[in-house]
Amino acid sequence: MRQIGALPYRIVDDGAAEVMLITSRDTGRWVVPKGNPMRGLAPHEAAAAEAWEEAGVTGYVCAAPLGEYRYPKRRRRGVVEAAVAVYPLAVVRQAADWPERGQRTTRWFPLAQAAASVTEPQLKRLIAGFTVPAAPLTVAERVLPAVQGGPGPRKGKRVPMLGWFQSLMPTQGRFFEQFEAHAATLVAGADALAKLFHGEGPVETQIAAIVRHEHEADDITRDVLRDVRRVFVTPFDRSAIIELIGVMDDAIDQMNKTGSTVEIYGVRQFEPDMRDIAGIVVEAARITAEAIPLLRSINRNGDRLNALTERMVEIEGHADAIHDRGLKALYQAHQDEPMRFIVGREIYSHLERIVDRFEDVANEIQGLVIDHA
Repeated sequence: MRQIGALPYRIVDDGAAEVMLITSRDTGRWVVPKGNPMRGLAPHEAAAAEAWEEAGVTGYVCAAPLGEYRYPKRRRRGVVEAAVAVYPLAVVRQAADWPERGQRTTRWFPLAQAAASVTEPQLKRLIAGFTVPAAPLTVAERVLPAVQGGPGPRKGKRVPMLGWFQSLMPTQGRFFEQFEAHAATLVAGADALAKLFHGEGPVETQIAAIVRHEHEADDITRDVLRDVRRVFVTPFDRSAIIELIGVMDDAIDQMNKTGSTVEIYGVRQFEPDMRDIAGIVVEAARITAEAIPLLRSINRNGDRLNALTERMVEIEGHADAIHDRGLKALYQAHQDEPMRFIVGREIYSHLERIVDRFEDVANEIQGLVIDHA
Protein backbone atom coordinates (compact mmCIF):
# COMPACT_ATOMS: atom_id res chain seq x y z
CA MET A 1 0.00 0.00 0.00
CA ARG A 2 1.51 3.31 -1.10
CA GLN A 3 1.02 6.49 0.93
CA ILE A 4 2.46 9.98 1.05
CA GLY A 5 3.51 12.01 4.08
CA ALA A 6 4.94 15.40 4.97
CA LEU A 7 7.76 16.31 7.34
CA PRO A 8 6.87 19.86 8.45
CA TYR A 9 9.97 21.68 9.66
CA ARG A 10 11.17 25.12 10.69
CA ILE A 11 14.57 26.63 11.51
CA VAL A 12 14.68 28.23 14.95
CA ASP A 13 16.79 31.17 16.11
CA ASP A 14 19.91 29.13 16.90
CA GLY A 15 19.91 27.60 13.42
CA ALA A 16 18.66 24.18 14.54
CA ALA A 17 15.75 22.46 12.86
CA GLU A 18 12.50 21.47 14.55
CA VAL A 19 9.84 19.19 13.09
CA MET A 20 6.15 19.03 13.81
CA LEU A 21 4.57 15.74 14.80
CA ILE A 22 0.90 14.99 15.25
CA THR A 23 -0.97 12.33 17.18
CA SER A 24 -2.75 9.53 15.35
CA ARG A 25 -6.50 9.33 15.79
CA ASP A 26 -6.59 5.65 16.70
CA THR A 27 -3.69 5.12 19.13
CA GLY A 28 -2.57 8.67 19.97
CA ARG A 29 1.05 7.88 19.06
CA TRP A 30 3.25 10.55 17.47
CA VAL A 31 3.34 10.41 13.67
CA VAL A 32 3.88 12.71 10.67
CA PRO A 33 0.92 13.95 8.59
CA LYS A 34 0.23 11.27 5.99
CA GLY A 35 -2.49 9.76 3.85
CA ASN A 36 -3.34 8.15 0.55
CA PRO A 37 -2.47 9.66 -2.84
CA MET A 38 -5.09 12.12 -4.09
CA ARG A 39 -6.54 12.10 -7.56
CA GLY A 40 -5.45 15.15 -9.52
CA LEU A 41 -2.56 16.00 -7.18
CA ALA A 42 1.12 15.14 -7.51
CA PRO A 43 2.49 13.14 -4.56
CA HIS A 44 4.20 16.15 -2.95
CA GLU A 45 1.05 18.25 -3.40
CA ALA A 46 -0.99 15.52 -1.71
CA ALA A 47 1.53 15.46 1.16
CA ALA A 48 1.12 19.22 1.57
CA ALA A 49 -2.66 18.80 1.52
CA GLU A 50 -2.43 16.17 4.29
CA ALA A 51 -0.24 18.53 6.35
CA TRP A 52 -2.95 21.18 6.08
CA GLU A 53 -5.85 18.85 6.90
CA GLU A 54 -4.15 17.10 9.82
CA ALA A 55 -1.89 19.84 11.26
CA GLY A 56 -3.10 23.12 9.76
CA VAL A 57 0.35 24.00 8.40
CA THR A 58 1.17 25.50 5.03
CA GLY A 59 4.49 26.28 3.43
CA TYR A 60 6.85 25.21 0.69
CA VAL A 61 6.96 21.51 -0.08
CA CYS A 62 9.90 19.92 -1.88
CA ALA A 63 8.87 17.83 -4.88
CA ALA A 64 11.68 15.33 -4.20
CA PRO A 65 10.93 12.88 -1.36
CA LEU A 66 13.31 12.73 1.57
CA GLY A 67 12.89 8.97 1.74
CA GLU A 68 10.24 6.48 2.80
CA TYR A 69 9.32 4.37 5.77
CA ARG A 70 7.06 1.36 6.25
CA TYR A 71 4.57 0.51 8.95
CA PRO A 72 1.76 -2.02 9.50
CA LYS A 73 -1.64 -0.47 8.75
CA ARG A 74 -4.81 -1.98 10.10
CA ARG A 75 -7.57 -2.54 7.54
CA ARG A 76 -10.97 -4.16 7.84
CA ARG A 77 -9.63 -7.33 6.29
CA GLY A 78 -6.46 -7.45 8.35
CA VAL A 79 -3.09 -5.73 8.46
CA VAL A 80 -1.18 -4.57 5.37
CA GLU A 81 2.24 -3.01 5.03
CA ALA A 82 2.11 0.65 4.04
CA ALA A 83 5.09 2.42 2.41
CA VAL A 84 5.06 6.18 3.02
CA ALA A 85 7.08 8.56 0.83
CA VAL A 86 7.98 11.59 2.98
CA TYR A 87 8.31 15.11 1.54
CA PRO A 88 10.01 17.99 3.43
CA LEU A 89 7.67 20.94 4.04
CA ALA A 90 9.19 24.27 5.10
CA VAL A 91 6.39 25.66 7.28
CA VAL A 92 5.33 29.27 6.83
CA ARG A 93 2.37 29.33 9.19
CA GLN A 94 -0.11 27.26 11.17
CA ALA A 95 -3.74 28.26 10.87
CA ALA A 96 -5.98 28.97 13.85
CA ASP A 97 -8.36 26.26 12.67
CA TRP A 98 -8.15 23.30 10.26
CA PRO A 99 -10.24 20.23 9.36
CA GLU A 100 -8.83 17.79 11.98
CA ARG A 101 -7.90 20.28 14.68
CA GLY A 102 -10.16 18.69 17.28
CA GLN A 103 -9.01 15.17 16.48
CA ARG A 104 -5.24 15.47 16.88
CA THR A 105 -2.54 17.20 18.91
CA THR A 106 0.32 19.00 17.15
CA ARG A 107 3.69 19.79 18.68
CA TRP A 108 7.09 21.07 17.57
CA PHE A 109 10.02 18.81 18.54
CA PRO A 110 13.80 19.15 18.33
CA LEU A 111 15.06 16.52 15.91
CA ALA A 112 16.48 14.11 18.46
CA GLN A 113 13.31 14.26 20.55
CA ALA A 114 11.11 13.84 17.49
CA ALA A 115 13.07 10.79 16.37
CA ALA A 116 12.71 9.29 19.83
CA SER A 117 8.97 9.99 19.91
CA VAL A 118 7.94 8.06 16.78
CA THR A 119 7.75 4.28 16.82
CA GLU A 120 8.60 3.31 13.22
CA PRO A 121 12.36 2.56 12.95
CA GLN A 122 12.70 3.86 9.38
CA LEU A 123 10.88 7.08 10.27
CA LYS A 124 13.20 7.49 13.27
CA ARG A 125 16.19 7.36 10.91
CA LEU A 126 14.61 9.79 8.45
CA ILE A 127 13.97 12.38 11.16
CA ALA A 128 17.30 11.89 12.93
CA GLY A 129 19.15 12.26 9.63
CA PHE A 130 17.20 15.30 8.44
CA THR A 131 19.96 17.59 9.69
CA VAL A 132 22.96 16.86 11.87
CA PRO A 133 25.14 19.52 13.51
CA ALA A 134 28.86 19.39 13.01
CA ALA A 135 30.74 17.15 15.39
CA PRO A 136 32.39 19.06 18.27
CA LEU A 137 35.97 20.01 17.52
CA THR A 138 38.84 18.65 19.54
CA VAL A 139 41.36 21.01 21.12
CA ALA A 140 43.87 20.30 18.35
CA GLU A 141 41.25 21.00 15.68
CA ARG A 142 40.38 24.31 17.30
CA VAL A 143 44.01 25.42 17.33
CA LEU A 144 44.95 24.34 13.82
CA PRO A 145 42.18 26.29 12.02
CA ALA A 146 43.37 29.40 13.87
CA VAL A 147 46.68 28.95 12.12
CA GLN A 148 45.00 28.18 8.81
CA GLY A 149 42.58 31.09 8.81
CA GLY A 150 39.56 29.44 10.42
CA PRO A 151 37.88 29.75 13.81
CA GLY A 152 39.65 29.35 17.14
CA PRO A 153 41.88 31.47 19.34
CA ARG A 154 44.84 33.11 17.69
CA LYS A 155 46.84 32.93 20.90
CA GLY A 156 47.44 29.87 23.06
CA LYS A 157 48.82 26.44 22.38
CA ARG A 158 50.70 26.17 19.12
CA VAL A 159 50.60 23.19 16.79
CA PRO A 160 54.00 21.47 16.59
CA MET A 161 56.00 22.33 13.45
CA LEU A 162 53.34 24.82 12.36
CA GLY A 163 53.52 27.25 15.27
CA TRP A 164 56.12 29.38 13.55
CA PHE A 165 53.58 30.15 10.80
CA GLN A 166 51.59 32.16 13.34
CA SER A 167 54.35 34.72 13.58
CA LEU A 168 54.39 35.07 9.78
CA MET A 169 50.65 35.60 9.32
CA PRO A 170 49.62 39.27 9.27
CA THR A 171 45.95 38.59 9.99
CA GLN A 172 43.85 35.51 10.62
CA GLY A 173 41.25 34.64 7.99
CA ARG A 174 37.61 33.92 8.73
CA PHE A 175 36.79 31.55 5.89
CA PHE A 176 34.45 29.20 7.76
CA GLU A 177 32.47 32.05 9.28
CA GLN A 178 32.27 33.70 5.86
CA PHE A 179 31.05 30.53 4.17
CA GLU A 180 28.41 30.05 6.86
CA ALA A 181 27.29 33.68 6.59
CA HIS A 182 26.96 33.28 2.83
CA ALA A 183 24.94 30.08 3.29
CA ALA A 184 22.57 32.08 5.52
CA THR A 185 21.99 34.53 2.66
CA LEU A 186 21.14 31.58 0.41
CA VAL A 187 18.52 30.38 2.89
CA ALA A 188 17.04 33.87 3.22
CA GLY A 189 17.09 34.42 -0.53
CA ALA A 190 15.43 31.06 -1.19
CA ASP A 191 12.72 31.90 1.35
CA ALA A 192 12.01 35.22 -0.37
CA LEU A 193 11.98 33.46 -3.76
CA ALA A 194 9.46 30.88 -2.53
CA LYS A 195 7.27 33.63 -1.08
CA LEU A 196 7.42 35.42 -4.43
CA PHE A 197 6.19 32.38 -6.39
CA HIS A 198 3.60 31.41 -3.78
CA GLY A 199 2.07 34.89 -3.61
CA GLU A 200 3.15 35.54 -0.02
CA GLY A 201 2.95 39.33 0.22
CA PRO A 202 3.58 41.97 -2.46
CA VAL A 203 5.80 40.89 -5.34
CA GLU A 204 7.88 44.06 -4.97
CA THR A 205 8.62 43.26 -1.32
CA GLN A 206 9.95 39.78 -2.06
CA ILE A 207 12.03 40.95 -5.03
CA ALA A 208 13.55 43.69 -2.85
CA ALA A 209 14.39 41.05 -0.22
CA ILE A 210 16.16 38.89 -2.81
CA VAL A 211 18.16 41.90 -4.00
CA ARG A 212 19.12 42.78 -0.43
CA HIS A 213 20.33 39.25 0.32
CA GLU A 214 22.23 39.14 -2.98
CA HIS A 215 24.06 42.33 -2.04
CA GLU A 216 24.92 40.85 1.36
CA ALA A 217 26.27 37.76 -0.38
CA ASP A 218 28.38 39.91 -2.71
CA ASP A 219 29.95 41.67 0.28
CA ILE A 220 30.84 38.33 1.86
CA THR A 221 32.28 37.05 -1.41
CA ARG A 222 34.52 40.10 -1.71
CA ASP A 223 35.73 39.53 1.85
CA VAL A 224 36.61 35.92 1.05
CA LEU A 225 38.52 36.86 -2.09
CA ARG A 226 40.42 39.54 -0.19
CA ASP A 227 41.34 37.09 2.58
CA VAL A 228 42.50 34.51 0.04
CA ARG A 229 45.05 37.04 -1.19
CA ARG A 230 46.28 38.24 2.20
CA VAL A 231 46.22 35.14 4.46
CA PHE A 232 49.44 33.13 4.41
CA VAL A 233 47.94 29.70 5.16
CA THR A 234 44.37 28.73 4.22
CA PRO A 235 42.24 25.77 5.42
CA PHE A 236 41.84 24.48 1.83
CA ASP A 237 43.61 25.03 -1.43
CA ARG A 238 43.09 28.65 -2.50
CA SER A 239 41.50 27.63 -5.78
CA ALA A 240 38.99 25.42 -3.89
CA ILE A 241 38.03 28.35 -1.64
CA ILE A 242 37.52 30.60 -4.67
CA GLU A 243 35.50 27.95 -6.53
CA LEU A 244 33.25 27.18 -3.56
CA ILE A 245 32.38 30.78 -2.69
CA GLY A 246 31.99 31.46 -6.42
CA VAL A 247 29.34 28.79 -7.03
CA MET A 248 27.54 29.74 -3.82
CA ASP A 249 27.42 33.32 -5.05
CA ASP A 250 26.23 32.15 -8.47
CA ALA A 251 23.22 30.52 -6.80
CA ILE A 252 21.96 33.73 -5.23
CA ASP A 253 22.86 35.68 -8.37
CA GLN A 254 20.47 33.43 -10.26
CA MET A 255 17.77 34.07 -7.64
CA ASN A 256 18.31 37.77 -8.24
CA LYS A 257 18.06 37.32 -12.03
CA THR A 258 14.83 35.38 -11.55
CA GLY A 259 13.35 38.19 -9.47
CA SER A 260 14.54 40.76 -12.02
CA THR A 261 12.82 38.87 -14.84
CA VAL A 262 9.57 38.80 -12.87
CA GLU A 263 9.88 42.53 -12.22
CA ILE A 264 10.80 43.50 -15.79
CA TYR A 265 7.88 41.67 -17.36
CA GLY A 266 5.40 42.42 -14.59
CA VAL A 267 4.52 38.76 -14.00
CA ARG A 268 2.01 38.23 -11.22
CA GLN A 269 0.69 34.72 -11.89
CA PHE A 270 3.01 31.74 -11.72
CA GLU A 271 2.68 28.19 -12.99
CA PRO A 272 2.41 25.33 -10.47
CA ASP A 273 5.64 23.80 -11.77
CA MET A 274 7.43 27.10 -11.14
CA ARG A 275 6.31 26.93 -7.52
CA ASP A 276 7.54 23.34 -7.32
CA ILE A 277 11.03 24.33 -8.47
CA ALA A 278 11.01 27.19 -5.95
CA GLY A 279 10.28 24.58 -3.27
CA ILE A 280 13.29 22.57 -4.41
CA VAL A 281 15.42 25.74 -4.17
CA VAL A 282 14.36 26.06 -0.50
CA GLU A 283 15.44 22.47 0.13
CA ALA A 284 18.75 22.99 -1.70
CA ALA A 285 19.51 26.05 0.42
CA ARG A 286 18.70 24.12 3.61
CA ILE A 287 21.08 21.34 2.58
CA THR A 288 23.82 23.85 1.84
CA ALA A 289 23.35 25.56 5.20
CA GLU A 290 23.79 22.21 6.92
CA ALA A 291 26.76 21.11 4.84
CA ILE A 292 28.91 24.22 5.08
CA PRO A 293 29.58 24.09 8.88
CA LEU A 294 30.61 20.44 8.50
CA LEU A 295 33.60 21.61 6.43
CA ARG A 296 35.25 22.70 9.68
CA SER A 297 36.14 19.04 10.21
CA ILE A 298 35.88 17.28 6.84
CA ASN A 299 37.41 13.96 7.85
CA ARG A 300 35.03 13.50 10.77
CA ASN A 301 31.99 14.62 8.76
CA GLY A 302 32.82 13.01 5.41
CA ASP A 303 29.98 10.47 5.46
CA ARG A 304 27.37 13.11 6.28
CA LEU A 305 28.75 15.47 3.63
CA ASN A 306 28.53 12.70 1.04
CA ALA A 307 24.92 12.01 2.01
CA LEU A 308 24.01 15.68 1.73
CA THR A 309 25.67 16.17 -1.63
CA GLU A 310 23.98 13.04 -2.97
CA ARG A 311 20.66 14.48 -1.84
CA MET A 312 21.48 17.73 -3.66
CA VAL A 313 22.24 15.90 -6.90
CA GLU A 314 19.02 13.91 -6.51
CA ILE A 315 16.79 16.96 -6.12
CA GLU A 316 18.54 18.67 -9.04
CA GLY A 317 17.37 15.77 -11.20
CA HIS A 318 13.81 16.30 -9.97
CA ALA A 319 14.08 19.99 -10.81
CA ASP A 320 15.19 19.16 -14.36
CA ALA A 321 12.18 16.88 -14.83
CA ILE A 322 9.79 19.51 -13.47
CA HIS A 323 11.37 22.15 -15.73
CA ASP A 324 10.84 20.02 -18.83
CA ARG A 325 7.29 19.12 -17.83
CA GLY A 326 6.42 22.72 -17.03
CA LEU A 327 7.91 24.03 -20.28
CA LYS A 328 5.89 21.53 -22.29
CA ALA A 329 2.68 22.46 -20.47
CA LEU A 330 3.45 26.17 -20.95
CA TYR A 331 3.88 25.71 -24.69
CA GLN A 332 0.71 23.69 -25.04
CA ALA A 333 -1.31 26.24 -23.06
CA HIS A 334 0.02 29.37 -24.79
CA GLN A 335 0.73 28.47 -28.41
CA ASP A 336 -1.36 31.47 -29.45
CA GLU A 337 0.40 33.79 -26.97
CA PRO A 338 4.08 33.69 -28.00
CA MET A 339 5.19 36.49 -25.64
CA ARG A 340 3.63 34.78 -22.65
CA PHE A 341 5.44 31.58 -23.57
CA ILE A 342 8.76 33.40 -24.06
CA VAL A 343 8.51 35.14 -20.69
CA GLY A 344 7.49 31.93 -18.94
CA ARG A 345 10.34 30.04 -20.59
CA GLU A 346 12.83 32.62 -19.35
CA ILE A 347 11.54 32.30 -15.79
CA TYR A 348 11.75 28.51 -15.98
CA SER A 349 15.30 28.82 -17.31
CA HIS A 350 16.42 31.00 -14.39
CA LEU A 351 14.78 28.69 -11.85
CA GLU A 352 16.52 25.67 -13.34
CA ARG A 353 19.87 27.49 -13.25
CA ILE A 354 19.45 28.22 -9.54
CA VAL A 355 19.21 24.52 -8.79
CA ASP A 356 22.08 23.81 -11.19
CA ARG A 357 24.27 26.21 -9.22
CA PHE A 358 23.38 24.40 -5.99
CA GLU A 359 24.46 21.17 -7.68
CA ASP A 360 27.76 22.93 -8.43
CA VAL A 361 28.03 23.67 -4.71
CA ALA A 362 27.53 19.96 -4.01
CA ASN A 363 30.22 19.06 -6.53
CA GLU A 364 32.70 21.46 -4.94
CA ILE A 365 31.99 20.02 -1.50
CA GLN A 366 32.41 16.49 -2.81
CA GLY A 367 35.77 17.54 -4.25
CA LEU A 368 36.88 18.82 -0.85
CA VAL A 369 35.82 15.57 0.81
CA ILE A 370 37.83 13.57 -1.73
CA ASP A 371 40.87 15.81 -1.38
CA HIS A 372 40.84 15.55 2.43
CA ALA A 373 39.85 11.90 2.74
